[in-house]
Amino acid sequence: MHRILSALLLLSAVAASAPALRPALAAGAIPAVGGAAVPSLAPMLARITPGVVNIAVRGKVREQNPLLQDPFFRRFFNLPQNQQTQERETQSTGSGVIVDAARGYVLTNGHVVENATRIEVTTKDNRRLTAKLIGRDADTDVAVLQIPATNLVAVPMGDSDRLLVGDFVIAIGNPFGLGQTVTSGIVSALGRSGLDIGENEDFIQTDASINPGNSGGPLVNLQGECVGINTAILAPGGGNIGIGFAAPINMARSVMDQIVRHGEVKRGRIGVAIQELTPDLAQSMKTSHATGAVIARVDPGSPAERAGLHGGDLVIAVNGVPVRGGTQLRNTIGLTRIGEKVDLTIDRRGSEYKVAVNVEAAAAAAATPPRPRQR
Repeated sequence: MHRILSALLLLSAVAASAPALRPALAAGAIPAVGGAAVPSLAPMLARITPGVVNIAVRGKVREQNPLLQDPFFRRFFNLPQNQQTQERETQSTGSGVIVDAARGYVLTNGHVVENATRIEVTTKDNRRLTAKLIGRDADTDVAVLQIPATNLVAVPMGDSDRLLVGDFVIAIGNPFGLGQTVTSGIVSALGRSGLDIGENEDFIQTDASINPGNSGGPLVNLQGECVGINTAILAPGGGNIGIGFAAPINMARSVMDQIVRHGEVKRGRIGVAIQELTPDLAQSMKTSHATGAVIARVDPGSPAERAGLHGGDLVIAVNGVPVRGGTQLRNTIGLTRIGEKVDLTIDRRGSEYKVAVNVEAAAAAAATPPRPRQR
């Protein structure tokens, strides 16, 4: 299957040479037309935009000409056999969202701060703060920064599991280094994967206009709650065409909790192999459900076997949240704290059961022979 990677752009941007324009500090009264107030997002945005920050990153990357890795090329031109790589300094910009004002925690994308040697955060009131990288997780492209916790405003986190296709959302960020920018749209789709951004993909798709530099900024609902972290766009011509992707805030919050607690993400497992539910498979299983994740195999001695799960069980909900597919189930289990339980609702030959399964460290899966990944 031809992939869309050539058109997929992560949203960090090279820093613009011109200074970013300052957004207006105050909004006037909402005008009235025919005696009735015009609907406006301004009051909600006034509350939360102080919690959205711009991020400037300086970093270093190692580069080496591919020709210099060829021993025949080096011998022909009488070059040293141990050719040293060169370091190149980089500058980029992105966005972030303050999610804990008391401790100064900022969520952003992992690719925004990759290879960073210095990270500077600029708040809406133009304070420039040096940020500390607490940790980043490549599998979800989520990173956690910490800035001095003085007079900060946090954007409240919502529940991305409650999102529905068609819900109105707003993207806030720092496109092209211009400064804080707000755009609006709807949730176009849920559970998008196969983008080769990370190992654990379960993206919200939106048509809210987002561009390079929006990476790490929040996707918020009409209540002003952060429901996603803007991550990438599909851009065949290099610009926005109305297809953007955001990491669900529930996943990002789980990643943040583990990074803050452990400095890394310790993923869990229950010992099952999962496959997607297809129409043909649903017909053969005689299930009325159109979505879910099929347990294809249960590992011997695993928590799943001890809990009584069987191959052929259809998982239709996890912790009370309907399961759209295998990616969502894998992410929920993988980001559950080791030692806790996940509550699965399963359909077994037309009858529904609830099963509580302990989550153990994913490292315990080493006893199971690895399977080749399909791409």
